[in-house]
Amino acid sequence: MPDVPPPAEPLSAGLKQRHLTMLGLGGVIGAGLFVGSGAGIAVAGPGIVVSYLIAGLLAMLVMRMLGELSAAMPASGSFSVHAERAFGRWAGFTVGWLYWLLLVVVLAVEATGAAKIANGWLPAVPTWAWVLLFMVVFTAANLAAVGNFGEFEFWFAALKIAAIVLFLGLGLLAVCGLLPDTDPVGLANLTGRGGFLPNGWDGVVSGVLAVVFAFGGLEVVTIAAAESDDPARAVGRAVRSAVWRILLFYVGSMLVIVTLLPWDAVVPGRSPYVAVLDRIGIPGAAQIMNIVVFVALLSALNANLYGSSRMVFSLAERGEAPARLTRISRGGVPRPAVLASVAFGFVSVLLNLEWPDSVFQYLLNAVGAVLLVVWSLIAASQLRLRRRLEREAPGALSLRMWCFPWLSWAALAGMAAVLVLMLTDDAARPQVLWSAGATAVVLAVALGREWRGRRGGARDTGRKDTELRDTGGKGAGR
Repeated sequence: MPDVPPPAEPLSAGLKQRHLTMLGLGGVIGAGLFVGSGAGIAVAGPGIVVSYLIAGLLAMLVMRMLGELSAAMPASGSFSVHAERAFGRWAGFTVGWLYWLLLVVVLAVEATGAAKIANGWLPAVPTWAWVLLFMVVFTAANLAAVGNFGEFEFWFAALKIAAIVLFLGLGLLAVCGLLPDTDPVGLANLTGRGGFLPNGWDGVVSGVLAVVFAFGGLEVVTIAAAESDDPARAVGRAVRSAVWRILLFYVGSMLVIVTLLPWDAVVPGRSPYVAVLDRIGIPGAAQIMNIVVFVALLSALNANLYGSSRMVFSLAERGEAPARLTRISRGGVPRPAVLASVAFGFVSVLLNLEWPDSVFQYLLNAVGAVLLVVWSLIAASQLRLRRRLEREAPGALSLRMWCFPWLSWAALAGMAAVLVLMLTDDAARPQVLWSAGATAVVLAVALGREWRGRRGGARDTGRKDTELRDTGGKGAGR
């Protein structure tokens, strides 16, 4: 395809730099960290710090590559547009639709999780009613000006970041024995009970598999950047401020947890953050974390609804989705795309409420490893487009990938290694196989569309040639 700059985005430029910065910082902090980290500690012990470091470095590399491309070529379709420009329409179609499916399915998990917490506070209101309320509120917010989405995410992210910073501060004081009724804990929990790696490096690897998907969500900031006043500058600043702070939040909080708690006392499915707050005597720790997790789930629901609507809008703009999804309100919001995404998301919620262990589980497995497919295509696209940008538009490279191309190849190899390790893990294998099936179906549709398009183009060319021969070329100058 011709290498021309992408057209200007028709969407509203209603997002400010502070929105994008907080979205980059808070978008990845969710229930996977506050609750799901317990499963990683159970298999890796204190070595979970190394697991988070490895997974976090991989996510940082992917984000840096994506930031480079998004700063040079900002678009609401982000990595889907980049994949199309790097490899062709089939690649943009495949990664765009897979990511959309991932977001609308995960949206169901978040809506249901938030509803269950709210139901615990007000049992008289059934879970389905809470789900309906959340879906209506966030659909309304996303149908209005994009600034509403930005404000929601700004304050959601601010609360999550404040919770993490407060946790790190209290944890550090507790480690040093500076809180009332606490003594310095030393290194007993890090070196005792089997040592720092009680389950060896196999445990660290299992920990990586347990936590790597918690870093999903970073991609939305590059989608949102297209709706800011200066997309190239905005995404560059958001990526720079996010990558190292995310490592601090994740790795730092894990280090605090395994220093204060015996790793074998952490119960999978129960928040280790609650256990730490209980240990240092914070009253109402469980309810405090319930509120934080509740906000994290609503934040993810809001961000996923936004990201999915912009992705399907971008697909429609490029002729890869129904044209009616390109319609935009006077305020610059793609309302049909928002409604299409929330409709499928609501279907997913109903499946989750009615058949959580059967139909919905299959759907969830089908997108379980899709994030790695998306990340892999981001890396492959960056490897291909970076050389092209260096030749044709070096000035657009305001944000550059570190140690190119070596770290790009290292990230791609790391993602391939994670997929191979998932295939060897009994619990993770179904996700890889089902996700491979879903990817194969979407890829087959993409290739079929491209083949029909080429065949149709060839047929049109042949028809024009025949018409010219029949008229002796008389119509050539008309």
